[in-house]
Amino acid sequence: MESITVKSSKRNELIDINHEVEDIVSKSGIKEGICNIYAPHATCGIIINENYDPNICLDIVDLLKEYVPQGKWRHDRIDNNADAHIKAAIVGPSETIPISKGRLVMGRWQSIMLADFDGPRERKIVVNIIKS
Repeated sequence: MESITVKSSKRNELIDINHEVEDIVSKSGIKEGICNIYAPHATCGIIINENYDPNICLDIVDLLKEYVPQGKWRHDRIDNNADAHIKAAIVGPSETIPISKGRLVMGRWQSIMLADFDGPRERKIVVNIIKS
Protein backbone atom coordinates (compact mmCIF):
# COMPACT_ATOMS: atom_id res chain seq x y z
CA MET A 1 0.00 0.00 0.00
CA GLU A 2 1.29 3.43 -0.96
CA SER A 3 -0.15 6.92 -1.02
CA ILE A 4 0.07 9.95 -3.22
CA THR A 5 -0.49 13.55 -2.25
CA VAL A 6 -2.64 15.68 -4.54
CA LYS A 7 -3.16 19.43 -4.25
CA SER A 8 -6.31 20.97 -5.67
CA SER A 9 -6.43 24.63 -6.63
CA LYS A 10 -10.21 25.13 -6.97
CA ARG A 11 -13.24 24.31 -4.84
CA ASN A 12 -14.57 21.84 -7.43
CA GLU A 13 -11.92 20.19 -9.57
CA LEU A 14 -11.02 16.92 -11.29
CA ILE A 15 -7.29 16.16 -11.15
CA ASP A 16 -5.69 13.44 -13.25
CA ILE A 17 -3.69 11.04 -11.06
CA ASN A 18 -3.35 8.29 -13.67
CA HIS A 19 0.43 8.57 -14.12
CA GLU A 20 1.10 8.48 -10.38
CA VAL A 21 -1.03 5.33 -10.00
CA GLU A 22 0.62 3.71 -13.03
CA ASP A 23 4.04 4.39 -11.46
CA ILE A 24 2.99 2.66 -8.24
CA VAL A 25 1.70 -0.35 -10.20
CA SER A 26 4.92 -0.54 -12.20
CA LYS A 27 7.15 -0.28 -9.11
CA SER A 28 5.14 -3.00 -7.34
CA GLY A 29 6.35 -5.63 -9.80
CA ILE A 30 2.94 -7.32 -9.68
CA LYS A 31 1.98 -8.69 -13.07
CA GLU A 32 -1.58 -9.91 -12.36
CA GLY A 33 -3.95 -8.54 -9.75
CA ILE A 34 -6.04 -5.50 -8.91
CA CYS A 35 -5.33 -1.90 -8.00
CA ASN A 36 -7.62 -0.07 -5.60
CA ILE A 37 -7.47 3.72 -5.41
CA TYR A 38 -9.16 5.16 -2.32
CA ALA A 39 -9.75 8.72 -1.08
CA PRO A 40 -10.03 8.66 2.75
CA HIS A 41 -11.87 11.99 2.83
CA ALA A 42 -15.57 12.87 3.09
CA THR A 43 -15.59 15.66 0.51
CA CYS A 44 -13.78 14.16 -2.46
CA GLY A 45 -13.88 10.96 -4.49
CA ILE A 46 -12.22 8.96 -7.23
CA ILE A 47 -13.58 8.63 -10.76
CA ILE A 48 -12.50 7.05 -14.02
CA ASN A 49 -13.45 8.92 -17.17
CA GLU A 50 -12.01 10.66 -20.20
CA ASN A 51 -9.45 13.37 -19.59
CA TYR A 52 -8.15 13.80 -23.14
CA ASP A 53 -10.75 16.49 -23.78
CA PRO A 54 -10.71 18.76 -20.69
CA ASN A 55 -14.31 19.78 -21.43
CA ILE A 56 -15.48 16.38 -20.13
CA CYS A 57 -14.04 17.18 -16.70
CA LEU A 58 -15.56 20.66 -16.75
CA ASP A 59 -18.93 19.20 -17.81
CA ILE A 60 -18.89 16.73 -14.92
CA VAL A 61 -18.04 19.48 -12.42
CA ASP A 62 -20.70 21.79 -13.90
CA LEU A 63 -23.38 19.08 -13.77
CA LEU A 64 -22.66 18.28 -10.12
CA LYS A 65 -22.61 21.99 -9.20
CA GLU A 66 -25.99 22.44 -10.93
CA TYR A 67 -27.66 19.43 -9.32
CA VAL A 68 -26.07 19.86 -5.90
CA PRO A 69 -25.78 23.62 -5.33
CA GLN A 70 -23.85 25.12 -2.47
CA GLY A 71 -25.58 26.79 0.46
CA LYS A 72 -29.01 25.14 0.73
CA TRP A 73 -28.38 22.10 2.94
CA ARG A 74 -28.81 21.53 6.70
CA HIS A 75 -25.12 20.62 7.15
CA ASP A 76 -24.16 24.09 5.84
CA ARG A 77 -25.02 25.47 9.29
CA ILE A 78 -21.92 23.65 10.58
CA ASP A 79 -19.21 24.37 7.99
CA ASN A 80 -20.87 25.34 4.70
CA ASN A 81 -19.69 22.33 2.71
CA ALA A 82 -22.72 20.04 2.59
CA ASP A 83 -22.68 20.13 -1.20
CA ALA A 84 -19.14 18.73 -1.16
CA HIS A 85 -20.24 15.81 1.04
CA ILE A 86 -23.21 15.05 -1.22
CA LYS A 87 -21.13 15.21 -4.43
CA ALA A 88 -18.49 12.94 -2.89
CA ALA A 89 -21.20 10.45 -1.90
CA ILE A 90 -22.51 10.43 -5.47
CA VAL A 91 -19.04 9.95 -7.00
CA GLY A 92 -17.80 7.45 -4.39
CA PRO A 93 -14.47 7.19 -2.58
CA SER A 94 -12.76 4.49 -4.65
CA GLU A 95 -12.20 2.65 -7.91
CA THR A 96 -10.72 -0.79 -8.52
CA ILE A 97 -8.90 -1.62 -11.76
CA PRO A 98 -7.56 -4.99 -12.96
CA ILE A 99 -3.82 -5.37 -13.54
CA SER A 100 -2.65 -7.58 -16.39
CA LYS A 101 0.94 -8.03 -17.58
CA GLY A 102 2.04 -5.42 -15.05
CA ARG A 103 -0.26 -2.69 -16.41
CA LEU A 104 -3.63 -1.22 -15.51
CA VAL A 105 -6.39 -2.59 -17.75
CA MET A 106 -8.04 0.62 -18.93
CA GLY A 107 -9.65 1.94 -22.08
CA ARG A 108 -7.72 4.19 -24.41
CA TRP A 109 -9.38 7.39 -23.21
CA GLN A 110 -9.80 6.51 -19.54
CA SER A 111 -7.94 8.26 -16.72
CA ILE A 112 -8.09 7.98 -12.95
CA MET A 113 -9.01 11.29 -11.35
CA LEU A 114 -9.39 12.78 -7.92
CA ALA A 115 -12.70 14.65 -7.76
CA ASP A 116 -12.25 17.35 -5.11
CA PHE A 117 -15.38 19.21 -4.08
CA ASP A 118 -14.03 21.17 -1.09
CA GLY A 119 -10.74 22.62 -2.26
CA PRO A 120 -8.29 24.04 -2.51
CA ARG A 121 -6.74 21.36 -0.34
CA GLU A 122 -4.03 18.79 -0.08
CA ARG A 123 -5.41 15.24 -0.25
CA LYS A 124 -3.81 11.91 0.53
CA ILE A 125 -4.91 9.15 -1.86
CA VAL A 126 -4.27 5.51 -0.93
CA VAL A 127 -3.23 3.06 -3.66
CA ASN A 128 -3.37 -0.63 -2.76
CA ILE A 129 -2.07 -3.33 -5.13
CA ILE A 130 -3.32 -6.87 -4.59
CA LYS A 131 -1.64 -9.79 -6.33
CA SER A 132 -3.89 -12.49 -7.77
